Amino acid sequence: MTDLANKPVQQLTEKEATKELARLAAEIGGHDRLYYQDDAPTITDAAYDLLRRRNNDIEARFPELIRHDSPSRKVGAKPVERFEKVRHALPMLSLDNAFEDSDVEDFVARIRRFLGSKEGDEIALVAEPKIDGLAVSLRYEDGVFVLGATRGDGAEGENVTANIRTIADIPQRLHTRKPPPVFEVRGEVYMSHADFAAMNRRQEEKGEKIFANPRNAAAGSLRQLDANMTAARPLRFFAYALGEVSEAPAKTHWETLQALKKWGLPVNPLAKPCGSVADMLQFYRDIQHQRAGLGYDIDGIVYKVDRYDLQARLGFVSRSPRWAIAHKFAAEQAESVVERIAVYVGRTGVLTPVAHIKPVTVGGVVVQNVSLHNEEEVARKDVREGDTVVVQRAGDVIPQLVRVVLERRPKGTHAYKIPEICPVCGSTAVRAINPKTGEPEVARRCTNTLSCPAQAVERLYHFASRDAFDIEGLGEKTAQEFFDLGWLREPADIFRLTEHADELKAREGWGDQSTAKLLNAIEVRRKTTPLDRFILALGIPQVGETTARLLARNFHNADAFLRSMYSATAEEELDAIEGIGDVMARAIKVFFDETHNRDAIVRLLKQITVVDVAAPRAVNSPVAGKVVVFTGTLERMTRAEAKARAESLGAKVAGSVSKKTDLVVAGPGAGSKLTDAQKLGVTVISEDDWLKKIGEA
Repeated sequence: MTDLANKPVQQLTEKEATKELARLAAEIGGHDRLYYQDDAPTITDAAYDLLRRRNNDIEARFPELIRHDSPSRKVGAKPVERFEKVRHALPMLSLDNAFEDSDVEDFVARIRRFLGSKEGDEIALVAEPKIDGLAVSLRYEDGVFVLGATRGDGAEGENVTANIRTIADIPQRLHTRKPPPVFEVRGEVYMSHADFAAMNRRQEEKGEKIFANPRNAAAGSLRQLDANMTAARPLRFFAYALGEVSEAPAKTHWETLQALKKWGLPVNPLAKPCGSVADMLQFYRDIQHQRAGLGYDIDGIVYKVDRYDLQARLGFVSRSPRWAIAHKFAAEQAESVVERIAVYVGRTGVLTPVAHIKPVTVGGVVVQNVSLHNEEEVARKDVREGDTVVVQRAGDVIPQLVRVVLERRPKGTHAYKIPEICPVCGSTAVRAINPKTGEPEVARRCTNTLSCPAQAVERLYHFASRDAFDIEGLGEKTAQEFFDLGWLREPADIFRLTEHADELKAREGWGDQSTAKLLNAIEVRRKTTPLDRFILALGIPQVGETTARLLARNFHNADAFLRSMYSATAEEELDAIEGIGDVMARAIKVFFDETHNRDAIVRLLKQITVVDVAAPRAVNSPVAGKVVVFTGTLERMTRAEAKARAESLGAKVAGSVSKKTDLVVAGPGAGSKLTDAQKLGVTVISEDDWLKKIGEA
């Protein structure tokens, strides 16, 4: 049996790569929500990094298969609803990772290629320990602290100003006579090992919650609704970057760190300028040796290009800056015993095996459950009940199962077989055949999509979740309660809950106020939910948040979207949208071909009004929404720089010329693309004309 999850990237066919990217997008997205939103991760940092690395490697080999919901285009997860939301003036993006020395060498080589610099040209960098805490931004106006926010999903975070004011490390006023009118600094809130141990002792004495590790303790403390509780927690802070500033204190990152120290903001004392790759790697090894004695958690080293003008030229790619990278440390490992393997049923009917192991501490965290992902993973590793297994972690998250210690396997064990019936409803569970590849899907699914309790409740919970209809108060527990009462069976029922208002008020744990709050939240969403959230809420296979936005931007309103989906040419129309391949198009079409889905949508639309979504446009950009192709030699900028600038202005950069192409920028040596443009009558301009067009001549 082929195991795609472990097949080398260079051996994947295009069909296999498509399948792997879909799996990785779903799996990484789930882990992002658990880590960033719930502070309840279920795999190790090392395992997570390997998933992202495999995704990036496949995308590098098959760039035409990059999904619009690709993990390489996303950061984190949506903020929780307990705090007011804050839109970051500049996105708080995360970093790409390096694992080997060669990855660091490649990072520096990519910078040189992008900038068109020669081997001997100096490119100064700064190396800093990567603090394992919670990323925040601090906004100062005329030197006075006015706003603190978490990173959230990178674009939007949580307003935790009152809580940040309680952190002694953070000055309420900058220590400078001439502060900039606007000065945003970014950094990491963390907890030292000594403070963490002392706090847990106090928690234990009070009979209160014991935290698993310093990172979770810091995140939980900063997210307290009562700032007095945050004040009682020993939080600390390291500044490491600038956000929105009306005036930077220096022209380089290193000089800025020195200025931050003078202004009263703590920066990590181990940060160091590096003039070469050898210097960077030596710093990495030095800090790795010191790691155990630092007194706080780090999970790697961050390297940044020092000069801000070069950072500006390098810009960003997808979810990460081109001018920085995180060099991660290796994972920690421990052994335990599998007590039992249980199977759980998810929202889409997927059966997921989970190994329940004897509790074991790995790097300070107690681990009891490890996901085995699917039956191919169970078969590949031959995991059996009673086996001794190696689990690993890096940083602060629950481990993955690395391998079975075969020499310690008890006699008489039998290979574990995933059940072929749903453990929740008893219906048949099958591995469907992919119509495109002719191969069985990795996941085994319950076929009872209409009435399987596990799927019904999960689908309702997904519909009301933060990223979808965002109905506060209708969580998984409440959805289960209403399902058991027979009040909820499909999404349309949510908007008929007013019929049960009197019954709900009389139930234990409810009452007039809580009932009114829930029903008001439902009424708000009845007419204020945009098309992208509506599409995401439907639970269409392979359609995540990014793809839902892409569909909404293309169709703009619900009527146009549904007319297209119900038409005979739906699959062809979807496949023509840049970023939606044939496999995804087929999955979407299959969803809308199912009669029960259509009927449920009809009933839902009788209850709600879906808000139109306008196509995005860059402000004052003459190329916003245009499809641009670059061909030939560019003499005033590198190809990568030209593409990045075009995309920042709202253009779509394509790799080939078609009827959809609006503009071809042709330099010396232009070949077949220029010929194609001339045949199709596409406008062709020179590099100089392009720069004039975008106002950069």
